[in-house]
Amino acid sequence: MSQAGRNDPCPCGSGKKYKRCCMEQDKTASQNTAAGVSTGLLEALAGREFNSLEEAQSFGETFMEQRNQKPCDDFHGLSPEEMHCVLNFPLTSPHLVDFPERLEAVPDAPILSLFKLLVEAIGEKGLKTTAKGNLPRDFCRNAALSYWDEKTYQEYMRFGKINKELDFFELHVARVVAEVAGLIRKYKGKFILSRECRRLLAEGGLQTIYPLLLKAYSEQFNWCYRDGYSETPFIQHSFLFSLYLLSLYGDKWLPAEFYEDNFLQAFPSVIDELEQNPNFPPEWQIRSCYTLRTLINFAAFLGLAKVEQTPGEKQYLTIYKIKKLPLLDLAVRFNLRPLKTAGPF
Repeated sequence: MSQAGRNDPCPCGSGKKYKRCCMEQDKTASQNTAAGVSTGLLEALAGREFNSLEEAQSFGETFMEQRNQKPCDDFHGLSPEEMHCVLNFPLTSPHLVDFPERLEAVPDAPILSLFKLLVEAIGEKGLKTTAKGNLPRDFCRNAALSYWDEKTYQEYMRFGKINKELDFFELHVARVVAEVAGLIRKYKGKFILSRECRRLLAEGGLQTIYPLLLKAYSEQFNWCYRDGYSETPFIQHSFLFSLYLLSLYGDKWLPAEFYEDNFLQAFPSVIDELEQNPNFPPEWQIRSCYTLRTLINFAAFLGLAKVEQTPGEKQYLTIYKIKKLPLLDLAVRFNLRPLKTAGPF
């Protein structure tokens, strides 16, 4: 069968384009395991005799099936078959991971704090939009004062006042994600809560709202919208693997570099997605983009991890460290806990 093109429908039948589905996995499998598969198959064939071509083919198929089910060190104990599900069916692979529809405790997350401010402002009567369909200026300013402490608010205000929704970008993102999740919508010039949102709030509160925000941010909201890096969709496409790494190693503070290393170890060809930039090395771009999109803008914003920063040796560098928060184990329940394979950490 011929290789699918980047923009062709993925052969796996997911309905996504090949470049947004199995392309990275196929590249990784080809680069990392082709030589090993050949060597392993030759060793398995040594000294064997087959009575027919069909028998030899059956042996080869069984060998490959067993290999695809074997845990892989680069995938931290996941097999290639399991990684296929992690990448392409992250929300619908209950044998690997569960996403509870209602959490066992009230969650605490930045995105949820902003959502609560939206709900309070919308209330029963709705919240009037601006002429461009955005949140009103006064609400954005009051929300910023509630969201940040006074010191943080003053630091942000050094660079200009909040005159529109986009000036408070975290709030803008929370509003967009809530709309994508079907929790709020616009109606006759106002933001209103959807019927489903009202039902969920009445029956389960924020414990039933958070899972919808998590799923919407993971798969429907475009992560690259929040930064100036090249699109590099695979960073978002592999979100569940990143959460898997956090679930395994996040009990202690670790440098962001640790997660960057293991992401690139698992998917080295992701660098090929980058648009060439003569001013920045490709690996530096990927590492910086991964930390911002996955660890800061995703895991920390969704309350799944805590990220702290310290100045680097060079003035323009910032060093990040990360540790998981209890919400990760409440909202994302992995059913497979292999032995840790990432070395001294």
